Amino acid sequence: QSFYYFSSFAALQPLQKPIVYSVPSGNYGNLTGGVFAKKMGLPIDQFIAASNVNDVVPKYLKTGVYAPTHSIQSISNAMDVGAPSNFERLQSLYPEFETIQKMILGHSFSDAQTKNTLKKVYETHNYLLDPHGAVAYLGLIEYLQLYQNKIGIFLETAHPAKFKDVVDEILHKDIEIPEKLKAFAQKEKRSILIKNEYQSVVEIILDKNVV
Repeated sequence: QSFYYFSSFAALQPLQKPIVYSVPSGNYGNLTGGVFAKKMGLPIDQFIAASNVNDVVPKYLKTGVYAPTHSIQSISNAMDVGAPSNFERLQSLYPEFETIQKMILGHSFSDAQTKNTLKKVYETHNYLLDPHGAVAYLGLIEYLQLYQNKIGIFLETAHPAKFKDVVDEILHKDIEIPEKLKAFAQKEKRSILIKNEYQSVVEIILDKNVV
């Protein structure tokens, strides 16, 4: 995921303004990829951790207290994580709280705010967000209202058709499913049962007959 940051940064670098990223965050893998990119030398000015009501990390960034909890269901369901596994990776990269607090700003938004934004962006810009991208968009707009001299990038993490029922209900329309996504939905599901042990995992990875 770090490559996304390098590619998008290169596209906007000629504008010669500080570049910030708003990342839809649940398990914080995508944001960690951005932090890796910064560690590799990409001069990202600021990260925005945009979450839904599962706001354990935004709360930590405000208070310094990390209190994992049970997840709460939302329409941006891939972000419904109450104890993100990548949090320790972020802490290992920036162990000092003051440093990580300065580099990452945390914001959280409700389902109502997410729905309203998804609808408003579609009606105003004819751009179709998915619920996760809508949360990131909200985080970026809130930030740029305070820092208008910067350029913002918000990340999308999935096609809106993946959340078709939710998006259709918000927009009151039948959104089109891309042909590639239709093809995946028609494929046969295959699964292989393996033992919960290291050697079994190694064997299945090395087995050339497993496709």
